[in-house]
Amino acid sequence: MTRSDPAPVSHQAAVLAIIVSSYLMVVIDISIVLTGLPKIQQGLHFKPTSLSWVQNAYTLVFGGLLLLGARLGDVAGRRRMFIAGLALFTLASLAIGLAQSPAMLIGARAVQGVGAAVLTPSTLALLATHFPEGPARTRALSYYAAAAGVGASVGLVLGGLAADLVSWRLGFFINGPIGIALIVGARRRIAETTLRAGRFDVAGALSSTAGMTALVFGIVRAAEERWGDPITLAALACGLLLLAAFVWNESRAVQPILPLRLFASAERAAAYAVRLLFLGGMVGFWYFMTQYLQQVLGMRPLQAGLAFLPTTLPNFMAAMMVPVLTRKLGNGRLLALGLVAGIAGMAWLGQVSADTSYVTGIALPMVLVGIGQGAVLAPLTVAAVAGVRGEDAGAASGVVNVAHQLGSSLGLAVLVVVFASTAPTSADPAAGLAHRIGVTFQASTLLLIVALVLSLAFIVHRKSAMVAAT
Repeated sequence: MTRSDPAPVSHQAAVLAIIVSSYLMVVIDISIVLTGLPKIQQGLHFKPTSLSWVQNAYTLVFGGLLLLGARLGDVAGRRRMFIAGLALFTLASLAIGLAQSPAMLIGARAVQGVGAAVLTPSTLALLATHFPEGPARTRALSYYAAAAGVGASVGLVLGGLAADLVSWRLGFFINGPIGIALIVGARRRIAETTLRAGRFDVAGALSSTAGMTALVFGIVRAAEERWGDPITLAALACGLLLLAAFVWNESRAVQPILPLRLFASAERAAAYAVRLLFLGGMVGFWYFMTQYLQQVLGMRPLQAGLAFLPTTLPNFMAAMMVPVLTRKLGNGRLLALGLVAGIAGMAWLGQVSADTSYVTGIALPMVLVGIGQGAVLAPLTVAAVAGVRGEDAGAASGVVNVAHQLGSSLGLAVLVVVFASTAPTSADPAAGLAHRIGVTFQASTLLLIVALVLSLAFIVHRKSAMVAAT
């Protein structure tokens, strides 16, 4: 049975709860491992550089298969793919909790990324089909956006709480009963969407995902070995060849997952590049700061999770104020100001040492980083879909999500190389680690500066020129 009409009002609360909870679970699992990373490293004996794959295995597969996941929902049904993705995500979460080696954990995280890629595209589509245009849909979308805003904070705190009081594994075991309850609720309350004819660009999805994975693997391996290492060179060459094959395939596919005409606009192309750079720079803050808080300042995992509140709360508040600020400043200026705030905060964090005070040297720059994150992403999304034709709207939105996930993966790989290449300046382990993390934050600052330059040249300047012309 299919349905395109809105759900009865009596069912809307249940539908909203199921969809938002599912999306929240996906968002939380991006950050829930962060505060538990030191415990994971100790328990499973990860190398410092290979530890990044705990995050990259998830985000690479998630981002690489998102567009294919969206097409699966169109052809096979959003409800069916929602439940299938949720089931796979839940099973993979249980496998992560049971992992006894780095390889088992990384493999399960990759499978979890597949589940997220199948599940996530269906969430927004199901909201649109179950809620009529107007106040009901606006309210539903506001809850959906709030889930994305608070998900990182909840994940950090839950991950810290679990790792501190029980085990880092608990955060993934919790997904089991929650996932089962959501699957049962979805089968009872969510209606199937109308099926659409279409083709699957499997070659495009596989070549892009495999290409990015090989490229990230090569960069991370260079941190462990050297740039001249044969396996490193082979991985980098393979990654570049696969990405070239992906571009070639997309130029000839009947229904490509990434229409290349989306890059015809300089503003849109710059918005994608800026998002890659911005996420690439910011991922280092989340990944390395949790290690700094625990291994340098000596915080427990729960304390480290709570220590991120100076970032997560301003992030949420800035995101909520974006509509008002956009009306006053314009999309381009808000984007530039948000990037400046992020750059200032990251450059400030780049000065950390083993003796840095949390309040003045960590919490205050965290506020700037949070404001930057909250103010930047929405304007970037607007620029990324500006002038897109109706038939390309779905693909353009998908590219935004792909750039978000792959930017994190590629950025983290580069920053891991910076971290591994930085020599400690002290025999004291805490001081040496603090120095290496500080240099990594400085590298993150450079990525954000490049993002600002591109924004000023192709987004802010273009908007100003258009206003002047009118």
